[in-house]
Amino acid sequence: MADAAPPSKSRDLDKLLLRPGNLVGPTFDPGVQLRDDLQEYVKVLVVGAGGLGCELLKDLALSGFKNLEVIDMDRIEVSNLNRQFLFRISIGLNLDCLSLVLKRNSVIMGPMGRLEDVGKPKAEVAAKRVMERVSGVNIVPHFCRIEDKDIEFYSDFNIIALGLDSIEARSYINAVACSFLEYDFDDNPREETMKPMVDGGTEGFKGHARVIVPGVTPCFECTIWLFPPQVKFPLCTLAETPRNAAHCIEYAHLIKWDEVHRGKAFDPDNGDHMKWVYDEAVKRAELFGIPGVTYSLTQGVVKNIIPAIASTNAIVSAACALETLKIASGCSKTLSNYLTYNGVEGLHSKVTQFVKDKDCLVCGPGVLIELDTTVTLQKFINMLEEHPKLLISKASITYHGKNLYMQAPPVLEEMTRSNLNLPLYDLMDKIPKDILHATGTINKDNKKSSGLKKLRVVFKGIDGVTDMDLAGGA
Repeated sequence: MADAAPPSKSRDLDKLLLRPGNLVGPTFDPGVQLRDDLQEYVKVLVVGAGGLGCELLKDLALSGFKNLEVIDMDRIEVSNLNRQFLFRISIGLNLDCLSLVLKRNSVIMGPMGRLEDVGKPKAEVAAKRVMERVSGVNIVPHFCRIEDKDIEFYSDFNIIALGLDSIEARSYINAVACSFLEYDFDDNPREETMKPMVDGGTEGFKGHARVIVPGVTPCFECTIWLFPPQVKFPLCTLAETPRNAAHCIEYAHLIKWDEVHRGKAFDPDNGDHMKWVYDEAVKRAELFGIPGVTYSLTQGVVKNIIPAIASTNAIVSAACALETLKIASGCSKTLSNYLTYNGVEGLHSKVTQFVKDKDCLVCGPGVLIELDTTVTLQKFINMLEEHPKLLISKASITYHGKNLYMQAPPVLEEMTRSNLNLPLYDLMDKIPKDILHATGTINKDNKKSSGLKKLRVVFKGIDGVTDMDLAGGA
């Protein structure tokens, strides 16, 4: 039986952490020490401080996590206030003043009141509000892009919780988390290198929560097909026969912008850029007698934003926070591995177990190749053709997005040809072990097909690379 616990402010949490159970994880050791360790040592990163991110930050703080950090690149807008509950207006702002603000989407200062948080970084305000309400929690905000942080930043966290609204951002964090994963000589993932993620997402009255344990469950890329393709409008419709407000907005965004701002990239996070698109869309709509163009709709169309519902955010966040607690404490077996919620008509919730793609180029083991530091890129390419697990000919090699050698087109082949005689070790910046990708023709069962392979390259005889490293791969 667990040791006796002193009085605790988190009574419900103690029921999970201080008592044994039948559905617990294999490492679960109930007791006061577990609760204290959870609060003192476990670090969780929340990615995103929007509607879902605000809920996540609050729920994790109330679930006993004391060491939290949050990262978000956006500033607070008036349109956020209906669902991102950590952001607010001051009490002195009356309804007439608020109505005027909503129409102009601007900040008003004066005796009638003010929009207290509009224009401030979401991460900073969200962290401040949660710390004001939940005693003892420490939240470090980061007002920047997720790409601005180096890999060491992400390695410092035990769990990463995602409250994102884009496929691109999810793919990036997924790749970062999977980059820490290492495999042993038998292609079994090493548990100590796994960086668990809990991903949530909402679309109106629908949402999902999922657990991603790289090497064990499917990663984001394994199930990228779950996400429907983004809506695209034919350019001829936009240019000649617009029929709705979205057509007018996309005309201003995709066609008019390039006509007027030749060579200047459109930045969806730049308020002046978005305002320009909105103004042009209004002109276009008036020309064709189309109603409905608003600044909020312009943002939604350009950024592919789907209207958010506060209740959906709360439900999905609760599921994500619970799964985070399960992973950190082992108090229960985790979700296996994808929960869907639909509140459009009544309530429907279902759990689906998806299967990991063993050949996934992000979370899969890849093929382990041990090399001497003197092996040239040309010799390495020749080795791939003879390797029994690869049999890949005419290979093009990339390293962290950099083309080391490209078979085609001719202009790239000529540009990278000089690398063929250089040691691969030098081309990989003299890093003892890392990942390469090879694209070429795969010969299997007397059939040829194009394919992409993930390669774990380990250089022998380098300081810092032990026998265990060679046995375990990269």
